[in-house]
Amino acid sequence: MDLENQKRVKDLAEANGPENIIVILGASESEAAGLSAETVTAGDPTFAGPLAGVSLGLRVYHVCEPEIKAEIPADLYEEQIGMMEMVLDVDSIASEMKSIRDQYCKY
Repeated sequence: MDLENQKRVKDLAEANGPENIIVILGASESEAAGLSAETVTAGDPTFAGPLAGVSLGLRVYHVCEPEIKAEIPADLYEEQIGMMEMVLDVDSIASEMKSIRDQYCKY
């Protein structure tokens, strides 16, 4: 997650309360999704950005996880995400996201 997005997430959590924020990621690989998820939950593991040492504990999901997919109208999901979902290892991504949530989410 780049430094600008880290700052946006931090600012939103401070302004609205971290319990009111859900981060939805769209990374194409489980490792990238996991790194971003860890950043918004436990803090920036590279210690380089605004979330270095900041444990927000935010709820975080990937857009292809069933919990998020169920909230998006089927035709819109198919139009915007369906093609991507066909080439992703959704099970691996979902497993990585669940692992991060289980370890670091506070809400």
